Amino acid sequence: MIRALYSAASGMTAQQLNVDNIAHNLANANTIGFKARRAQFQDLMYQSVIQPGAAAGQQTVVPTGLQLGLGTRASSNEILFTQGDFSETDNPLDMVIQGKGFFQVRRPSGELAYTRAGSFHVDRDGNIVTGQGDALEPQITIPADAQQISIAQDGTVSYTQPGQTATQQAGQIQLANFQNPAGLNSLGGNLYAPTDASGDPTVGTPGGQEGMGSVLQGYVEQSNVSVVQEFINLIVAQRGYEANSKVVQAADQMYQQVNNLTR
Repeated sequence: MIRALYSAASGMTAQQLNVDNIAHNLANANTIGFKARRAQFQDLMYQSVIQPGAAAGQQTVVPTGLQLGLGTRASSNEILFTQGDFSETDNPLDMVIQGKGFFQVRRPSGELAYTRAGSFHVDRDGNIVTGQGDALEPQITIPADAQQISIAQDGTVSYTQPGQTATQQAGQIQLANFQNPAGLNSLGGNLYAPTDASGDPTVGTPGGQEGMGSVLQGYVEQSNVSVVQEFINLIVAQRGYEANSKVVQAADQMYQQVNNLTR
């Protein structure tokens, strides 16, 4: 019965973390470029009363054994990098990546970070930056009198100036990709940082030979959170928590019966 109490308690803790993860996903259902996380669990160690394969006689072994598990715990909450829906905007600097890849941005600390949120603007110096002011890498500067800014699918940024018909090229966007994007470290603000699990970034031209996705101008990528699926997951988590709490109550009642035997 002690095992039942602790196993059920671990199940309640795991389902509580599952609900926390679902709440985070739902809270970011409208966050541009957000990628949902999926909680994953694993069973804990086992107490082997009878080891499977133990000798049952001189020429026979135990076929299945008797092992009692001690509950569960959260092992990870993997980032799901499935493509979100595209929404058209009126901002010529809004971009989406159709396929694999991340935009590179330079943080105030000088370190590179990576994002799928392609809502960009220009700062007072004409540099293309994120909503937090982090500059796009490589740096691209748009003149103050630029007109008809155009971004090609290969990331080439061009513009026209008053009195001129020929377009001027401001630079070319480079995308980065990782062998294991799920291993990236979430920094907040729609930014990710590489880790030993994700591997080093591979930088290339959008739509190039490195398997990078292409860039589409005038769109933003919405969150890939499925609100319906998250509510289903929430119901399952609630029922799992409730079932584990019932086990705690049942074990407690069994202890009460045992204590009453001496009266």
